[in-house]
Amino acid sequence: MDLIDEPSDGLNAPEYSVSDISGAVKRLIEGEFSHVRIRGEVGRVSRPRSGHVYLDLKDDRSVISGILWKGVAARLQTQPEEGMEVVATGRLTTFAGQSKYQIIIEDIKPAGMGALMALLEKRKALLQAEGLFDPAHKKNLPYLPDVIGVVTSPSGAVIRDILHRLRDRFPRKVLIWPVAVQGAKCAPEVARAIAGFNALAIGGAIPRPDLLIVARGGGSVEDLWGFNEEIVARAAAASEIPLISAVGHETDTTLIDFVSDRRAPTPTAAAELAVPVRHELMAWLDGAGARMTGALSGGLQRRGQRLRDLGRALPRPEVLVEGPRQRLDVLGDRLGPALIGGVQRRKVRLADASGSLRPAMLARQVRNERKRLDDLGARLGPALARAAQGKRDRYEARAARLSPRKLTQDRVQAEQRLQALVGRLRTTGARQIERLSHRLEAMDRLRETLSYKATLARGYAVVRGGGEILTTKSAAEQASGLEIEFSDGRLRLGGAGGARKSGAKPPEQGSLF
Repeated sequence: MDLIDEPSDGLNAPEYSVSDISGAVKRLIEGEFSHVRIRGEVGRVSRPRSGHVYLDLKDDRSVISGILWKGVAARLQTQPEEGMEVVATGRLTTFAGQSKYQIIIEDIKPAGMGALMALLEKRKALLQAEGLFDPAHKKNLPYLPDVIGVVTSPSGAVIRDILHRLRDRFPRKVLIWPVAVQGAKCAPEVARAIAGFNALAIGGAIPRPDLLIVARGGGSVEDLWGFNEEIVARAAAASEIPLISAVGHETDTTLIDFVSDRRAPTPTAAAELAVPVRHELMAWLDGAGARMTGALSGGLQRRGQRLRDLGRALPRPEVLVEGPRQRLDVLGDRLGPALIGGVQRRKVRLADASGSLRPAMLARQVRNERKRLDDLGARLGPALARAAQGKRDRYEARAARLSPRKLTQDRVQAEQRLQALVGRLRTTGARQIERLSHRLEAMDRLRETLSYKATLARGYAVVRGGGEILTTKSAAEQASGLEIEFSDGRLRLGGAGGARKSGAKPPEQGSLF
């Protein structure tokens, strides 16, 4: 505090700096309101990248700013949302940079059960409007899954009940993803577990489940609140693996129950929904087999009786051949006279034809044909002469047109056109070769960019053992010898070959470490 010697406007009053006044106000407020509880409605909520939470607490007349530091916000079981009625516990202070007072919140809770239910209904309406509750999006459960994934606490009675019920009904492989089932870590761990099971590769080292069960025992609304979080509901809706929710007892309902493919009232009931009863299935199979055997036997008996009935209606074999045999005998008797008659008729026609072939008639026909041939020979000479003269005239006309000067002129023009075509072809070829060269260089640069060799140059390596790529520590420990590929070659460790470099061609695929 600085005192001014000269009075101002006749008043002997001290002058304070802005910082002095701000500090005095800060000490006054923090001394009077060191620890307070404020009830109000959450207004604006801001979550910057620092992890702190900035919000407003308001009623119908006033607004006060609040701050949740990063560590306090991470420990909260229920995160504040706009429109929620809460009770905030903390201390009042001032922020000199903006000349305002604010509350540093140390704990914040919903103001009773009504606030939680209102928040739950708000989230439920939001997700329902997006279609996450639509029955058309729900998947059918597999009848007999080979692997079942369970998301729950590994130390509670829930997992023991599920395993016991599966063992009684139909033993299956079970993968357990341990998570916290209440508290601030519950929602993110459950969401990561559902996404993690879906991220497993089919046929990988860890089998991908055919069915998921998200289970937890009963509890209060606050205990089950982690399964009402939006990230859990969206993770369950996005799951490609069919999912059964078994959270709480039969009367407990959470958001995950609405988005899951099936809801079980208890974890034990979830195990019953997951697999059928083995003994009942075996009894049903035995009954089905007996019915199938009876049906086949009855069908064979009915068809055999029908075949016998049809056989009795058929005539005897000897009756079937009696008519054809008789027709064969009749035709055999008629064959001899028919052959003799045919020969006689052909003899008569031959005699009639040979009667007309007399020598005088043949000589007359020969003379007529010779005369006709002489006439044609006399006409052939002039016709050939006229044809030869016509062809000679056409030849001379064409020869007159084929002068050496005309041929030379045509040849020069053809050479000029050929040179022009060759020039255009050479230019086009050069351009095409240049374009292909550019494309080849671009593809080579892309190959260098995508090649794992560039990754090796940055300090990574490919580890092989027994001719196979090793991607895990356990596989490397079990290998009899290792081969490590660097950017400048390969190095063998262990085995009969000892440590040596290799310049062998790398495989097309590998694992980088």
